[in-house]
Amino acid sequence: MELTTIWFLLVAVLFTGYFILEGFDFGVGVLLPVLGRDDKERRVMINTIGPVWDGNEVWLITAGGAMFAAFPEWYATLFSGFYLPLLLILLALIARGVAFEYRHKRSEVSWKRRWDNAIFFGSLVPAILWGVAFANILRGVPLDADHEYVGGLFNLLNPYALLGGATTAALFATHGAVFVALKTVGDIRDRAAALAVRLGVAAAVLAVAFLSWTLTIRSSTAAVVFAVAAALALLGGLAAATVRREGWAFTGTATAIGLAVATLFAALFPNVLPSTLDPAGTLTATNAASTPYTLTIMTWVAVFFTPIVLAYQGWTYWVFRKRIGVAHIPQH
Repeated sequence: MELTTIWFLLVAVLFTGYFILEGFDFGVGVLLPVLGRDDKERRVMINTIGPVWDGNEVWLITAGGAMFAAFPEWYATLFSGFYLPLLLILLALIARGVAFEYRHKRSEVSWKRRWDNAIFFGSLVPAILWGVAFANILRGVPLDADHEYVGGLFNLLNPYALLGGATTAALFATHGAVFVALKTVGDIRDRAAALAVRLGVAAAVLAVAFLSWTLTIRSSTAAVVFAVAAALALLGGLAAATVRREGWAFTGTATAIGLAVATLFAALFPNVLPSTLDPAGTLTATNAASTPYTLTIMTWVAVFFTPIVLAYQGWTYWVFRKRIGVAHIPQH
């Protein structure tokens, strides 16, 4: 297997990990005003992701770094052409991170409400815009012969991309509701489990529509297999949520999100950013890649450090595996 193919797969794996892990804490943030009926319940929800949310973002940083080093042409064109959506994602993530740290600094209701709003919008905006961005990556954007983006913002806000944004938002909200049910006890757990099923039905409809449309734009045998498997995994997760098997439900929604991302990358390959203007402007895994020497060095670095990162993050989830409830929240 060529190094360019290996690194395409590694970038795909990194983004898949990011969407699975960051997906549920985006979902928790979006559901904060829905499931959190009072301050204690909102603190419970925040505490479910408190030990892991920043570690989940490492996957995005690593994916961006891998794209920059392995496919600099892809990185340059994507981050210049998608500048405004990616900037909005960055600002939302900053606001969200600050909100987690500052919410508890003062006891006033208005103070906490402002930071709760920051968590909500800081979770909702990326949940939507990541779907919009990846839908456009697969659909293609106007690139000239020099691989430069020559469109505007409204080129990115096409119906297919907007459906992609709605799909990721619904999937992440479902994933988050299942995670809250998995990590909590008492009344909030019951409400999260019930909400997960209702959200999951909407997410399933959107996901089927989006993946079906995707396969009419670009397709491969692997993409079709992944899409069908993603639909089955989501249905299995919803069935498990219905009978209150939260662990299996979370496995189902995580698998569904992972397979949905795999569908997009499988349909995209060997391209990395198609051009809707001229096939000569299309970026592929070959013409967007770094030199073989660079890819070789990066491969050895990845082989050494990846197991360490995975082991550390796995240990973090194991340490903070227990359920929590309002009884665990101290009085102030």
